[in-house]
Amino acid sequence: MAMLLKHARALCTSMEEPILKDVDLRIEGSVISEIGKELREEEGDTILDCRGCVVMPGMVNCHHHFYQTLTRNLPAVQDAKLFDWLVYLYEVWKHIDKEAVTVSSELAISELLRTGCTATTDHHYLYPRGFDGDIMALQFDAADRLGIRFSPTRGSMSKSRKDGGLPPDSVVQTEEEILRDSERCIKQFHDSSPMAMHKIVLAPCSPFSVTKECMKESALLARRYGVRLHTHLCETVDEEDDCRKAYGLRPLELMEECGLIGPDVFYAHGIHFNDEELKHLAETHTGICHCPASNMRLGSGICRTREMLDLGINVALGVDGSASNDSSDMLGEARLAMLLARVKYGSTALTAREALKMATVNGARMLGFEKVGELRKGWAADIAVFDVDDLAYAGAQSDPLAALVFCGDSHIAKYTIVNGKIVVDNGHVVGIDERRLTKKANEVAKRLLDCRESEK
Repeated sequence: MAMLLKHARALCTSMEEPILKDVDLRIEGSVISEIGKELREEEGDTILDCRGCVVMPGMVNCHHHFYQTLTRNLPAVQDAKLFDWLVYLYEVWKHIDKEAVTVSSELAISELLRTGCTATTDHHYLYPRGFDGDIMALQFDAADRLGIRFSPTRGSMSKSRKDGGLPPDSVVQTEEEILRDSERCIKQFHDSSPMAMHKIVLAPCSPFSVTKECMKESALLARRYGVRLHTHLCETVDEEDDCRKAYGLRPLELMEECGLIGPDVFYAHGIHFNDEELKHLAETHTGICHCPASNMRLGSGICRTREMLDLGINVALGVDGSASNDSSDMLGEARLAMLLARVKYGSTALTAREALKMATVNGARMLGFEKVGELRKGWAADIAVFDVDDLAYAGAQSDPLAALVFCGDSHIAKYTIVNGKIVVDNGHVVGIDERRLTKKANEVAKRLLDCRESEK
């Protein structure tokens, strides 16, 4: 199979190089084979007319909770802070079943693909007792149907309310169950190749929902198999207070004791680090996934992205769970990252290109995809195409790449290509009936909420 993207208005190979104008890009199989002007059309080529379009590397989402797409915009927690928000929502989430996992995964992936995201993780840490099915397998099935490059985390919680945690007993697991299934997931799903479609990350949920021993053993297991590690860290001041009370340590000190730090580790949020901790993150090459929409939505604070980048810390982006963001809009997340940094540091804090670099190659490195995140010969054909020949971008053509971040009233890609295949065609997800999915998601969301209300 070969595909030819013709006459791109602006083609961005990487966020550190000048854009190319009126150029073509050829895909052979799953990789980029050529970029240049007036590339020859071969018999049988699929031709995409990219006149008026920006062609850029597909974006990479480094933090999400797919199942939360079914609990968006609930009035009871629209104005809640993190811990109160969690306590309420656990009573809904504990009812998730196979249908809920499948539908929420399809919904989250569809939204990501539509907004130019070509690779994603998912932090699924909720394992209801008696769940009939394999959660990781259900998610991989959905990812494969829709065509996204997928590196989910096998998340975990081992501390329920009786142990001083927040979730009910019915959604946590023992350390033995967690470690046994984590190893099974690595063996079944993980592919270490540079352009793998499947990877696995191990992800104890947070310092306040997993025991210290479970964090230590998860780190040892991950390193035995060469997979990455992830957790929520320094998201709120409440988390810091809880950590000091339970362990007499700041959150990063606890991670150090557990071995959850280093170049194979990335934290979600990372808002409340002090100056010395930022330096230590840089020294240990530990990554941070910035989630601006969620941080603003929950009032958690502003991540120190400018300082992190200046120290050489790899900062990527995540849309976070759709109950704290209420959308899975990857391009929108890049825009918010740029604007929120400017609220904290001023108008020069973060450029559009820096925000897009966080959303592309920084994310690919964070998830361990070595040939993803830039458009280069021999690299993965993961591409987002946005039509800027539109009212929303009129007057912004002097810098069409930056226009994607500064302008626009819709973040829907014209085409999204993953591994050489078109997965979004003229703004619509190829692998699913969007109307049917919307209807089904609303039905399942209502059922979960009804389950909670019936228990009150």
